[in-house]
Formats: sequence, structure tokens, C-alpha cells
Amino acid sequence: MTRSPVQRASMLVGAVFLLIGVLGFIPGITTDYGTLEFAEHHSEAKLLGLFQVSILHNLVHLLFGIAGLAMARAAATARTFLIGGGIIYLVLWVYGLIIDHDSAANFIPLNTADNWLHLVLGVGMIALGLLLTRRTTVPGR
Repeated sequence: MTRSPVQRASMLVGAVFLLIGVLGFIPGITTDYGTLEFAEHHSEAKLLGLFQVSILHNLVHLLFGIAGLAMARAAATARTFLIGGGIIYLVLWVYGLIIDHDSAANFIPLNTADNWLHLVLGVGMIALGLLLTRRTTVPGR
């Protein structure tokens, strides 16, 4: 059974999210692991020493990964995962820009590196969902 490009993209994105979710729970890959909190801005744990994470943040990555793999079973749902997930990440980017990172509103938690990664993820996922499912027309038909 062959998969369409959008299904392969959904599988790849899902697999990367699963990997990131797992890596967020590994001391050493996640620096300051001893400060890992469930869902607070006080979590100073950083994936790769750069991206602020918490248990909730890691669980969200794992769930996004599972969703990406499950939704890759059909082209329509793979497209929905990529575009819908991309929109969620763009909303998260805006949220990260407007909240005070030292406030209780930063419950995920997010830092500046997370914010810009969310922008790239959002745009990239939407682009994949749209570009890999656009219809091409043959001139004269």
C-alpha cells in the first residue's frame, strides 16, 4: 500500500513530535531536569538546553505525535492534522508572545525559543498540508 505525500508528511511530523516528547523526559538531553514541573512557568528544564519544557509540554508533544501517526492513515485526515496542528501552533505562538513568561498564564511553559519554533512549526505544517494536497490541472482539460 503506497501512501500519498501528505500521509508521509503527517507520519514524519508525528514521529518527530513523538521523539521530542520522549526526549523531554531524558535527563541530560533535557538540562536542569531536576526542575521539571507538571505545568508551571517555574519549570526551568530545557530540551537541548534551549526549549523550556514541563511534563505537560512533553505530554502534548507525545499526543501530537500519536495524532500525526493515527491521522496519516488517510490523506484527508493527514491534511487535517497538518493544517489544524499548524493553526494550533500559530495560536500558541501568539499566546507565547502576549503572555508574561514569568506569570501563572505561562502554564505550558514557553520561552522565546519555544515561541519562534512554534511559528516555524505552524507555518511549516500548514504549508505541508496545503502544498502536498493541491490539485494540479492539465492545460486543455
